Amino acid sequence: MEGYWLFLALLGSALLLGFLSVLFALVWVLHYREGLAWNGGAAEFNWHPVLIITGFVFVQGIAIIVYRLPWTWKCSKLLMKLIHAGLNTIALILAIIALVAAFDFHNHKAIPNMYSLHSWIGLTAVILFALQLVLGFAVFLLPFAPVSLRATVLPIHVFSGLVLFGTVIATALMGLTEKLIFALSPGNYSRLPEEGAFVNTLGMLIVVFGGVILWMATRPHWKRPLEQSTKSRQRNGGMLDGNEEGSTMTDGSNTDKSDVEFNSEASARKRSPKLDEAGQRSTM
Repeated sequence: MEGYWLFLALLGSALLLGFLSVLFALVWVLHYREGLAWNGGAAEFNWHPVLIITGFVFVQGIAIIVYRLPWTWKCSKLLMKLIHAGLNTIALILAIIALVAAFDFHNHKAIPNMYSLHSWIGLTAVILFALQLVLGFAVFLLPFAPVSLRATVLPIHVFSGLVLFGTVIATALMGLTEKLIFALSPGNYSRLPEEGAFVNTLGMLIVVFGGVILWMATRPHWKRPLEQSTKSRQRNGGMLDGNEEGSTMTDGSNTDKSDVEFNSEASARKRSPKLDEAGQRSTM
């Protein structure tokens, strides 16, 4: 891998920033707010920022870069796709629980739902993320989708995933600011109290974490190499091993011409043993 040590430094930074973001969220609700509970009160609402930061920010970020880990390049692509899908599923489940906590708190306190920009964008992001996950399962994990469809959907899938990740981070920042404005006494946030400075620091950690993830995910020289999928095809007799990159890779290019010729010749010989025998005689 080109820039291996830089990649490791960024990976370590991402893991540290993500862990600190989750830790700061827990300290915030446990120390400055009412803690965590499921009783319809403010402590129930506190699950909302904790689960969003843990799942929709941290876990989703790791899911985005899991293909970039060089020590996984020897693993089958199907296994990596399952890990990628599993992490995103965990992120979605945590996000849904976070939404339930927020709606349940609002209903118990007779607070209107879905009136703020934060709530509009947040719910939209969850719905689109769920659709993205379902589409990913249907196209890249199930064996029914043709290779041409995978080639078409792959760049859209990658782009929309990065857009959703950036949207989630922006929505989380809006939510942190909104919560501070409501929770602190009127005008107190403008004087930057200790809690305000702490949560602002949490927001900065989330922003830097997102920047590191997006940088790692958009460096072309850190993509999973094409050679791995080519070897997989050769080991499977020229057939795809459930890897959409076997014919599209990340740049959406078609199968290598030599692979097409090899597969065509092999198929022809299977259909006509005499043709194979003639070919062997011609090489003697």
